[in-house]
Amino acid sequence: MNKEKPIFTEKTQCQDCYKCVRQCPVKAIKVQNGSAAVIPERCVYCGTCVNVCPVGAKKVRDDLYRARLLLKRRPKVVASLAPSFVSEFPGVAPGAMVGALKALGFWGVSETALGAQQVSGACAAALARDPSGLSISSACPTAVELIRKYHPQHLDAVTRYVSPLLAHCRLLKKEYGEDVGIVFLGPCISKKLEADANPLLLDAALTFADLRRWFEDRGIDPAAQDPDGEFIPDRAREGALYPMDGGMIRGIQGAGARGASFMAFSGIPGIQEALKGLDSDARGLFLELLACEGGCVNGPQASGSCGTAIKWLRVMDHFPGEVGPPQAPTVDLASPVHQDPVVPPDHSSADIKRALRLVGKTQPEDQLNCGGCGYDDCRSLALALLEGRAEPGMCVSHMRKLAMNKANALIRAMPSGVVIADENLAIVECNRLFAELMGPECLMIYEARPGMEGASLAKVAPFSRLFMEALDSHGEPIRKDLRVGDRVIRLMVFPIESGHMVGGILQDITEPAVVREQIIQKTQDVIRKNVTTVQQIAYLLGENAAETELILGSIIESFQLPPVKRPER
Repeated sequence: MNKEKPIFTEKTQCQDCYKCVRQCPVKAIKVQNGSAAVIPERCVYCGTCVNVCPVGAKKVRDDLYRARLLLKRRPKVVASLAPSFVSEFPGVAPGAMVGALKALGFWGVSETALGAQQVSGACAAALARDPSGLSISSACPTAVELIRKYHPQHLDAVTRYVSPLLAHCRLLKKEYGEDVGIVFLGPCISKKLEADANPLLLDAALTFADLRRWFEDRGIDPAAQDPDGEFIPDRAREGALYPMDGGMIRGIQGAGARGASFMAFSGIPGIQEALKGLDSDARGLFLELLACEGGCVNGPQASGSCGTAIKWLRVMDHFPGEVGPPQAPTVDLASPVHQDPVVPPDHSSADIKRALRLVGKTQPEDQLNCGGCGYDDCRSLALALLEGRAEPGMCVSHMRKLAMNKANALIRAMPSGVVIADENLAIVECNRLFAELMGPECLMIYEARPGMEGASLAKVAPFSRLFMEALDSHGEPIRKDLRVGDRVIRLMVFPIESGHMVGGILQDITEPAVVREQIIQKTQDVIRKNVTTVQQIAYLLGENAAETELILGSIIESFQLPPVKRPER
């Protein structure tokens, strides 16, 4: 059995972009060693991270093999088909979908909406008995997870009924026997969580993405099937409206619960806003909460081929007629709901300040609250650092500052002159040795403004045209020996970012120390070359002897300053 949670991370693919952290509505992501992983204890399985990950590192558990194995082992396996199938497979008649699923090997196909009607009947009866107080629907497993973990103060208001899917499973078990296998098909990832928690009721939960892949593997075109297939045991009525905002409310309002007010909210941010400041003793209020904005038609594994309005129209076209009074449930729907609150640790002000210092936030003005790390503000990142859910490297501004400091320190420590300029030949950074090589006036500018940022390279360096040439080159560095005043400078100019930034390294080759270093380097090159050719010495002797002669001649010449015939300026 696959032990992975319904959503997991493929670590080798994660590019530490923090997009999942930024988009997760409950920040159920832990970043460790540059890889972002889902924290099961905090996750509500809304699927947002799966949809926003640019490289597909967030994966939905593949349960297709479990469904195929079930079809081989059980004589009767029923497909519980979510009512949003009509928006997911446009142009496929309901009967044709029944035929396509039977072609896969299912014994029968039933609408999950039948279970929704059972829940509607139970809710309608409860509201008719007592419409006062606050009631929150338990239809959406992600919404229930959200309340269990992040709004436990409202848990008592959640109706004590199973979800429409589990109600459907109980209905099918009652109708066809306890040994019937059941596989859910729909757009929802959190249904996999229900399957894990209720293995005696639900054998597997597949997404519409899984179903499409299954059809493709078997070469089955649902639209080409016989349109006369029939759902078992009956066709759904008002339950077919559940995948729309307010669909559940439409299904229960016919019971005559006049004293209650009905409101529908969808999307996790919308739910969180709706619950904010809500008193559990609110008078006669029934809340229908769906985690996906617009309803289940926009589930995380639904296709985005069309807008919400079109999807709603398709759902309403499938609806058989007017909404009638909900029927009393025929199966036991009771279900306890247990708290599982995410309790944030209590951190002291000193701890938070210490965490902020880890990302260079020592003063209030350092807290940019830019959101680059994925958290809403710097304080939230500090809390995540203290709880082990984040790393200091996630702070973009801090890392940029560190990189600049390291680069600047390296440039200043280099034994050669270094200068970096932009496309306009304005100096971005240079070290002191560059200023010294360019003369006393340039050194005065450097001492007044270390780094000389913004100064014109053309005004301080007589060879600036080489930098313009390098900007237009394709990565090849330009090397020149130049006379600058009484010095002979060896210059290498190279593009850093083609067309935008260029760098130069300058070495005073009149210095004896540099000459000695070149002697050592040339000698090492001779040794290295001869070691690699020792086994081929007979073949290469003439070539190496000639090279040795040239190098030794160069060594002798290196003790004298070579004349520069055409100084370049």
